[in-house]
Amino acid sequence: MSNRSKQQQNVGIFAHVDAGKTTTTEHILYESGRIRSLGSVDSGTALTDSMDIERERGISVRAAMTSFKWKGQAVNLVDTPGHVDFLSEVERSLRVMDGAVLIISAVEGVQAQTEVIWNALRKLRIPTLIFVNKMDRIGANVEAVMEGIHKYLSPDIVPFQASIGIEHDFQGAEDLWANGDESLYESLAERNEELLQRYLNGETVDPIDWKQHAVDMIKRAEIFPLFFGAAGKGIGVTAVMDAMVEYLPAAHGDAEAPLSGIVFKIERDKTMGRMAYVRLYEGSMRNRDVIYNHTQQLAEKITQIRKVDGGRSEDIGVLQAGDIAAVCGMTQVRIGDVLGQPDAIPDEARLAVPLLTVQAHWVNEAEYPKVVQAMQELSDEDPLLDVQWMQDERELHVKVMGPIQLEILTNLLANRYGLQVKFGQPSVIYKETPAQAGEGFIAYTMPKPCWAILRFWIEPGPRGSGLHYEADVRTEKLLLQYQNEVARRVPEALQQGLYGWEVVDLKVKLIEGEHHVWHTHPLDFAVATPMGIMDGLSNVGTQLLEPILQFRMVVPEEFGGRVMNDLILMRGTFEPPSLHGDRMVIEGRVPVATSLDYPMELGSLTKGRGTIATFFDGYEVCPPDVKAERQRRGVNPLDQSKYILSVRKALQG
Repeated sequence: MSNRSKQQQNVGIFAHVDAGKTTTTEHILYESGRIRSLGSVDSGTALTDSMDIERERGISVRAAMTSFKWKGQAVNLVDTPGHVDFLSEVERSLRVMDGAVLIISAVEGVQAQTEVIWNALRKLRIPTLIFVNKMDRIGANVEAVMEGIHKYLSPDIVPFQASIGIEHDFQGAEDLWANGDESLYESLAERNEELLQRYLNGETVDPIDWKQHAVDMIKRAEIFPLFFGAAGKGIGVTAVMDAMVEYLPAAHGDAEAPLSGIVFKIERDKTMGRMAYVRLYEGSMRNRDVIYNHTQQLAEKITQIRKVDGGRSEDIGVLQAGDIAAVCGMTQVRIGDVLGQPDAIPDEARLAVPLLTVQAHWVNEAEYPKVVQAMQELSDEDPLLDVQWMQDERELHVKVMGPIQLEILTNLLANRYGLQVKFGQPSVIYKETPAQAGEGFIAYTMPKPCWAILRFWIEPGPRGSGLHYEADVRTEKLLLQYQNEVARRVPEALQQGLYGWEVVDLKVKLIEGEHHVWHTHPLDFAVATPMGIMDGLSNVGTQLLEPILQFRMVVPEEFGGRVMNDLILMRGTFEPPSLHGDRMVIEGRVPVATSLDYPMELGSLTKGRGTIATFFDGYEVCPPDVKAERQRRGVNPLDQSKYILSVRKALQG
């Protein structure tokens, strides 16, 4: 292991919007001596909020990198967005972190986004510290917050501090290690067999020994230490910084090993052009190196390696295992690309699922080409936008998470590109799945020269299973290169089903296939596959699937009856409600399509006193009376002669 990577940590700061993430980051930078004066989110002077819209709205929409040194340790800190509309940015940052700090407001407690992030951190087994912030605010409540944390997040979250006072009287927190707190030892013993035996036998265990066990358990993501503070006043921030260095793992990696890194973010810089943020797991890269992009199977030369800090950046010339930097010069690179070898790269957690699609409308007709280009650039930075450009219809469609994302997109197009773009009403993204099992067949033998015969067996799969494809055809009947072409084209062919939506949760098996020694052209199977698949779908029929949200609603008791009635009208299902004082808590599931505007309605019904938290809970079959069709891009492969002509023209062109 190289010396340099031992001294490096990559830590993400995560939270629900408004829990105080950016304020905490500012105080960390201030305490470490990185900045001389404190910025503020509310007055728009926070170092990590560099976009205009972030300053105006007082929210972070892009993950911001900064770094500092504390007690001899170099830390790359990533301040991530807290709003659910920017979950894709959080998701991309997550996979490159060695550790995380999750901030929870002492007033609001665990919120919807907190749970979503927590589940992702657990899925990736990322060691995590909890910082309960805003202890000085009116309404801060330690018991309620701890109850919510243990109920909705994990019983393995263990306080390493006790708070001194609360609200106006909050003075900070005392370290439970310093005074050998018995409850802390008990919490550790309950979760560790060896410690439990020693504890029950009445052995006196050296506090240093207890502490070492705690460190090991935190690094294995078995327990999660919790700290109290008020970042706005700088209280408790240095304790969290100490904990980062003491409990969170350092980045591992060998600077001499073969290169292995991942691109997790792309930005455009006015002077440097395209900057790819790279987390390096193994090896080193230097200015002017030629780097192999494993995902796209191409090599590109890098011009500069820059350390970015809020709005500033400097050329550092070299990036080594364990570190993160912005790499310039790679023009083809995309988010998620693996550089060098893929072996050392961890899994990713899929959190963000865009459930809405909107059409973009340009105000000035002459700007149409520029809008297309700008939207494609923005899609590079956030691939989940999945921009669909229908050239024949002169239409642009994008996928979004919610209304704030649309506001940000409008703002970005105006500020960065000088383009006036309006977005239509969001509509729900449906999917399709086969209604039953059956066959699809195509004999593509006219107009010559061509020859491709395929027979598919299609059957429904379990919900959430995606696509399972296999081929059971002898290679003398259908050469391996043609079989590979079919395998590559099947997922493309399923992008648009009978109603124009993506077809999911199915098994497709190639059970018959034939090529011709003289007449087959290599691209014949690229033409034939969509026709065979669509023939199969039209034989078996498809069912529409709609996205479902899980929700938790808290409303004043007097509105309970009205709200439950609304839920039934929205085709929602829910558990019997529970009462907490004069508030009613209702948990259940509701379709996205019927509940799009409900948060606004609930706000006006309860005069802002009711809250609803929702998270995506998968796709389910729609009731038969729900109809939703999407305009198809290109010619439908069911119209075979027209389709063959259009594809041949495209392939030749």
